[in-house]
Amino acid sequence: MNLLRRVLAIGGLATLVDVVGLVLAVEVLGWPVWLADGVAVGSATVLSYLLHTTRGSPANTPSRRWFHSPGPYWGTALAALLVDVGVLSTLVAWLQPGWWPALLVLKSVSLALAFLVRSINYRDLMFRAVRGTQSEPARRPGPEGPVRLSVIVPAFGEADRIDATIQRIRAELADFELDGGLEVVVVDDGSTDGTASVARDAGADQVIRFAANRGKGAAVRAGMLAATGRTVAFTDADLAYSPAQLARLARLVEEGWDVVAGSRQHTGTLTVVRAGRLREIGGRVINVFTGVVLLGRYRDTQCGIKAFRSDVARLVFGHCTIDGFAFDVEVFHLVERYRLTLAEVPVEVENSQRSTVHVVRDALRLLVDLFRVRHNDRMGTYDVDARPLPPPRQRAGGTPGDGVGHS
Repeated sequence: MNLLRRVLAIGGLATLVDVVGLVLAVEVLGWPVWLADGVAVGSATVLSYLLHTTRGSPANTPSRRWFHSPGPYWGTALAALLVDVGVLSTLVAWLQPGWWPALLVLKSVSLALAFLVRSINYRDLMFRAVRGTQSEPARRPGPEGPVRLSVIVPAFGEADRIDATIQRIRAELADFELDGGLEVVVVDDGSTDGTASVARDAGADQVIRFAANRGKGAAVRAGMLAATGRTVAFTDADLAYSPAQLARLARLVEEGWDVVAGSRQHTGTLTVVRAGRLREIGGRVINVFTGVVLLGRYRDTQCGIKAFRSDVARLVFGHCTIDGFAFDVEVFHLVERYRLTLAEVPVEVENSQRSTVHVVRDALRLLVDLFRVRHNDRMGTYDVDARPLPPPRQRAGGTPGDGVGHS
């Protein structure tokens, strides 16, 4: 049975035990409603916990780790039980339902409110757990690779400026070129204007060309998996974020962070040229909807500049499936899932007046992809069978970091 069917089956069985237990205790045994509901909810909660924590139940998914944290789990369960019993008892005392179908209607209201309480508590607990795992550099042993830094540039229809982009990257990252080596990887996402040829002539170290347009996520993924640097980063071809900022992100990775992400909503961010009003509103709405998938309440998932340890990049992008703009959200989800460390840093952004982003169309596609990520998570698509990264070194506070990538 796959993960999604397992979750639905356990949830359905627990609800059935709760509802049937309530009706039988009230109608057959003659118990008072508060006692019948308390026993029914308690029995369903215990059953759910036992089934979710049986051998073979996946614990690595961020949204499921709380089943393996008895204190938070039972504290949240008790709060939900009290709400369920309190609401149902109050409604029954007020409305005096005379037969069991009416009792079930009132029970549906108490169930909904208890679910809301449980969800709010769960989100808060998981936020603190996830961000606590991410909050300090892991300082793992350095990854291997012949080049110090690889820069991935996804490009679509950029023949007129990809040469200047490559030259500027090399100029602003000359220190890396001289000390350890710099690799520029251009991924032509199905352009018809000769972008790939211009990139080769401009001196890109690798040029990957798709026969047809597949999306930014597919382009970044291909570049990340082909790169040879010990640190790998990506930025947009329009260089809305100056290449010099990549140096700061790369050095943070070298200092021990698994992932470093730029954030346009960070308090220290400077916007030199603002995006259009519609794009700004669309970006904020998207950040709200990322809560469907993510637990960490990140300031900005869609910022186009991020850096990774090379082994982390292979782990994350080796499991990514989203080809469109939602790939960033999938990346953040996998960072949470694999218990990787992450730093959000301010950026200086100069929004391009020429963009391949179509706000409404791409926002709708992104929302669809968010639910695809959620579905993939429940189906076990992101599972890994072994520990793929070296363990974190002892943290400054004396507590070893969490393991990464284990089921």
